[in-house]
Amino acid sequence: MDMNDSESERLAEMRTFYDSTYYKANRYNATPSRHLRRLARKIGIQQNQQVLDVACGVGVWLQACKLLGAIPHGVDLSGKAIAVCKKAFGQGEFYAAPAEALPFEDHRFDVVTCLGALEHFVNPQKALQEMIRVAKPDATFLLLVPNADFLTRRLGLFGGTHQVDATEEVRTLAGWQELFNASGLTVKERWRDLHVLSWTWISAGRWYAIPVRGAQALALAIWPLKWQYQVYHLCRVGDRPGS
Repeated sequence: MDMNDSESERLAEMRTFYDSTYYKANRYNATPSRHLRRLARKIGIQQNQQVLDVACGVGVWLQACKLLGAIPHGVDLSGKAIAVCKKAFGQGEFYAAPAEALPFEDHRFDVVTCLGALEHFVNPQKALQEMIRVAKPDATFLLLVPNADFLTRRLGLFGGTHQVDATEEVRTLAGWQELFNASGLTVKERWRDLHVLSWTWISAGRWYAIPVRGAQALALAIWPLKWQYQVYHLCRVGDRPGS
């Protein structure tokens, strides 16, 4: 899909942010967390499936898919992140490209994922339509998105991730579902993102923040879906006119 001048300019600014700031250290841990390994099993990743991760970063989620025998492919705006992926994976294709213009042919992938990135895209609907274009008709889509009704956010205690310096548009769960439906996807299942239930997440940052982060992690485990920070959406391509 063609990009207009405004979108192209914003993408250039974002690419600079990710290459010079977000991935500045260019660290890479090839071992996916237990959370990601469970997630790959939950959505039924299988041997020889073609999996595309959009905004793949340095490929940790794709490593979890590869452990189950899938063939990983990735796209990210950051050339630095893609360089890490190319070095880490012995198979699959990896491109530094925007989600709004995926460099793949139609109807190729069995699984398309986008985890914690859609809110940062210049044109989320265009990106979703591109994901649908490159997916097989019966493909599985897994989308992880933040929730504007996250209770801590509503109380004014959370102002967004540091990627807000690039761009960050957070919607309510109803707002995300409306976007998915408008793009051609049907939500089949939703569930909490509980990766925070780990010592790695709780102990991140300064030591005196550990009790607060621990309390937050436990709260997310019991809060209803409407108050969650991030929510997984398992989707399929919806009915299309004439189908």
